[in-house]
Amino acid sequence: MRDSWSSEKKTSRRAFTRALVAAFTSSALPRAWAGANRPISVALLLSGVITDGGWSQLAFDGLQKLKAQPGFKTAYSENIGLAQMDSVARGYSDDGFDLVIGHGVEFTSTLLEVAPDYPGQSYFVTTFLPQPDIPHNIMFVNMGYFGASYGAGALAALISEKKRAVGFIGGADDPNQQRMKRAFVAGVERAVPGIRALAIITGDYDNASKGREAASILIGNGADVIWHAADVTGLGAIQGAVAGNVKVMGCYSDQTALAPHNMATSFEMNLSGMVTTIAQNVASRTFAGGTEWRPSVNRMWLHRAGSNGEYNPRLVSAGQWSAFQKIWGDIASRRVDVEALVK
Repeated sequence: MRDSWSSEKKTSRRAFTRALVAAFTSSALPRAWAGANRPISVALLLSGVITDGGWSQLAFDGLQKLKAQPGFKTAYSENIGLAQMDSVARGYSDDGFDLVIGHGVEFTSTLLEVAPDYPGQSYFVTTFLPQPDIPHNIMFVNMGYFGASYGAGALAALISEKKRAVGFIGGADDPNQQRMKRAFVAGVERAVPGIRALAIITGDYDNASKGREAASILIGNGADVIWHAADVTGLGAIQGAVAGNVKVMGCYSDQTALAPHNMATSFEMNLSGMVTTIAQNVASRTFAGGTEWRPSVNRMWLHRAGSNGEYNPRLVSAGQWSAFQKIWGDIASRRVDVEALVK
């Protein structure tokens, strides 16, 4: 964790930055200097830890890839609490970092307030655009959660052996999880008409026992494939699928090692690629501040099955995977408008 900055240092450095901008009028000029004389500097802010095996670690992997490339300087702070976010973000900004990434919705308010004070620097928050009008130097991202959920539902239906039911297990009972559930259900019903799509929103991201219980209920109601989007609760869901001897699909990271005989594939978020892409956009001065980036679902979500490649051939046939790839391509090209389905 970086040390907090005194209010005196914050004020003087911010005043200096504003004076530069006023003197030279072009907010792009400091970045041009950076490109000519020093590496592009990127700071990653995390509310979690870099060893969480998922959300934070995958983004940190992207930062490590940048660090290994010529022309980039990197730094990070992990386990940042809400009370610390402003001071940490301004500390990196005062240090002149070209790009500050707030990894998660919890950084939205802080960076919306910080960004206007540093108009020559860039900010990126890994969540949906919160409002129509935002500062010109901050960017948000739609990471395609609903498209991934639709795809997971379609694949679950395709690889079901009994074709009776498949199941979804969610975390917190919030609007996004509800929309993910609806997208999963739509994917199931469109891929294999007649199969039931069951879903349980547990209300908790951090309770493995709730995940195991939810999996047991779904299996008891005929589900023979389960997908989760529930973090720690999802780990329990995987354990429940193994105990019930049904197929399971991972989420957010490659979870094959947790259930090598039951894991058909994992829907891994390409957070590493997201971090490197945004940093390269800053370096090339193509960063589209004031907007929401909408990468295609097949760019934002990758399929991983450990050493098997994209899927486990013992649990998914080549024909099933081919049928799924057709659906996945339709989602990526937006021939299937998933967001319209889940409003």
